Amino acid sequence: MALAVVGGALLSAFIDVLFDRLASPELVNFIRGKKPDKLLQKMKSQLLVVKVVLADAEKKQITNSNVKEWLDLLSDVVYQADDLLDEVSTKAATQKGEIAVENNQQWNAQTTSLEATFLGGDFYFRADEHGKETKIDRKTRHLSFTRLSDPVSDTEVLDRLVLPDSIGELIHLRYLDLTSTGIEKLPESLCNLYNLQTLRLSNCSRLTKLPSAMQNLVNLRHLEIFESSIEEMPKGMGKLNQLQRLDLYIVGKHKENSIKELGGFPNLHGRFSIEKLENVTNGEEALEAGILNKKYISTLDLRWSLSNDSSIDFQIELDVLGKLQPHPDLKSLRIKGYNGTRFPKWMDNFSYRYMKSLFLQNCNNCCMLPSLGQLPSLKHILISEMNSVKTIDAGFYKKEDCSSMAPFPSLESLYIFNMPCWEMWSSDSKAFPVLEELYIKNCPKLKGDLPNHLPTLQTLKIKSCQLLASSFPRTPALRTLRICESNKVRLHAFPQSVESIKVIGSPMVESMMEAITEIQPTCLNDLSLNDCSSAISFPGDRLPSSLKILYISGLNKLNLPVLHKHELLESLSINNSCDSLTSFPPAIFPNLTGLKIQNCENLESLLVLGSESMKSLNYFVIGDCPNFVSFPGEGFSAPNLTRLSVYACAKLKSLPHQMGTLLPKMEYLGISNCQQIECFPGGGMPPNLTTVRIENCEKLVMSLGGISIDMVTSLDVYGPCDGINAFPKEGLLPPSLTSLFLYDLSSLDTLLCKGLLHLTSLKTLVIRNCKKLENIAGERLPVSLVKLIIKDCPLLQKRCHVKDRQIWPKICHVRGIEVDGRWI
Repeated sequence: MALAVVGGALLSAFIDVLFDRLASPELVNFIRGKKPDKLLQKMKSQLLVVKVVLADAEKKQITNSNVKEWLDLLSDVVYQADDLLDEVSTKAATQKGEIAVENNQQWNAQTTSLEATFLGGDFYFRADEHGKETKIDRKTRHLSFTRLSDPVSDTEVLDRLVLPDSIGELIHLRYLDLTSTGIEKLPESLCNLYNLQTLRLSNCSRLTKLPSAMQNLVNLRHLEIFESSIEEMPKGMGKLNQLQRLDLYIVGKHKENSIKELGGFPNLHGRFSIEKLENVTNGEEALEAGILNKKYISTLDLRWSLSNDSSIDFQIELDVLGKLQPHPDLKSLRIKGYNGTRFPKWMDNFSYRYMKSLFLQNCNNCCMLPSLGQLPSLKHILISEMNSVKTIDAGFYKKEDCSSMAPFPSLESLYIFNMPCWEMWSSDSKAFPVLEELYIKNCPKLKGDLPNHLPTLQTLKIKSCQLLASSFPRTPALRTLRICESNKVRLHAFPQSVESIKVIGSPMVESMMEAITEIQPTCLNDLSLNDCSSAISFPGDRLPSSLKILYISGLNKLNLPVLHKHELLESLSINNSCDSLTSFPPAIFPNLTGLKIQNCENLESLLVLGSESMKSLNYFVIGDCPNFVSFPGEGFSAPNLTRLSVYACAKLKSLPHQMGTLLPKMEYLGISNCQQIECFPGGGMPPNLTTVRIENCEKLVMSLGGISIDMVTSLDVYGPCDGINAFPKEGLLPPSLTSLFLYDLSSLDTLLCKGLLHLTSLKTLVIRNCKKLENIAGERLPVSLVKLIIKDCPLLQKRCHVKDRQIWPKICHVRGIEVDGRWI
């Protein structure tokens, strides 16, 4: 009863805060005259109704459990409304000139650092010498930065964000978002922002500490530091008693930043993680954190740092975890790195009736799992790296004195990974009545049977369980089956409902082919067979009639059915298989959209008769076929093909002829390590070709000038191409290029400006791993160039860094120059 009343009172008070926010001048002015105006008015009305109901609930002292559940749900809704107002306020601030620096709207695209300065009474955020200065009003309330990445160089645009000490003078600032920026240090003056309510620092991987005076931010309600590199919390954090959202607390070793500080956060909501729990010295210290009283935490993550410390006191570990017992309303729990030999009694407590997910990881000293089967709402379990567990027995399902309820009545997914000592799994015939997904991986000693009847199971995955000799469970609803490196699983009854199968290893592949022969599946549309040395074939020399996707790898003695058409097959991948296949007839698969043929040693050609056409084919890859000699002489008709890749076909002398008419929609062409191809074929090039990638085909590169590829905008040239010392020759490259990439050219020593000057649309030039490149010959690079990236070219990089007078004048007009990861 008391809990419900307190919850109602707290929500009622918080709704008052929401009313104040809805009435703020900034929000009213932003919304006025817009469609959301009516929505916010409706929100006000509904919040008023909720407030009245809450008052009535408190007055009547309602104790009904349904009302309690309603209060919990309502609290989530109210806090979501608060988050929504945060976003709307940010938009309002942006339109007032109270800046949100994001989406590259405020500074030049080449910016890699952003520095804030305080000059003459005004704030400026100035991007480097190429960017703009943006003035920030002293009354700014919302300020946010968004990480940007250069798609070519992967350089973080905000990888060197610096905030000045003068940031502390923005005394009206309420919202500061530095998520995913490269900021390394926060100025102490940040703690002067007494009105700051939201501070977002998630994914700031270089940030190792928070300002020491964080306790001064007395109005802070929302602090995010997840996925940062912060090592411990500053002292006195417990004074921030207004905090409602704190995603992570890192326990320090001192009294002022110990776990006791959590006692000062009575109203935490949502997800909460505690790390470095090895710094908690006793259970009483853990008790002062008050985790049991934090009823609004929905997800709790308890983590100990992984170590090989042999001096661990197991009783202290147990005592600490025992005193970190969460509130019964918890919905999700993760325990990672716990070093005790057993779990505390509260984990067997069936009062956690709202618990939906539970994750136990790296609890290496525990030899038994807690009893979880009687948790009525539990839907998801992950058990991983429990190195001392040898058996999962009846205690996992229920205690001796508990009810007769079917164990795990709501469980939908069960993942058990990386259990090196697990040997036996005792099953309960009534358990898992609604289980949909079971995944067991890396359990090398597991020998016992799997649960024998899983009526609702849709996905079964077993990987690297080499000793598992279980019969296949009865799974009438199964849709997806994956059995890899687990060759002793026996297939008897095979579900007709299965749609997707992947098996690896000779025994499993043979068993699967026998099952397919016997039952003739009608729902199977995705089949992957791997690594079988035995001679196998499909029944009746036909694929299953329903099959749409077929992947075969390491099946050298498989006879691919080629005597009958397979109308439904859409994707076919053959890798290191079908040694008897010397000529591949694509027309027997008339509806293929994707075709990959790789590592087929005896394949010599494609067999195309007359006017046969692959009308549905969208992409085609052929590679590592050392005896592949030719495409059909009359050409290869695929009117909807968009991508063609050919690589490592040592005997191939020509690409398909008549590509301009037979492959009219091709956009991408990749050729690699086909050194007998000396030129492009006759008949014209595809009119929609925009991207060409050529690797280690020196003669083909040098023949580019002899063809018309005026639509190509992106060209990648890979080496080694030992005969190319200077590149490109005049008139070699298509004038339509907007980007040019030169990689791994082993002998290239000179870049020729003359061969680039006619590229009036060239925007990006990237040169990587050209160790001998030292010179740039000619007047200068094209004036259209906006980005020049030079990486792993030590000779040229050295000259660029010192702005060599023979090099620098030829490149200095380029707005963005990156040399070895640094913009200059």
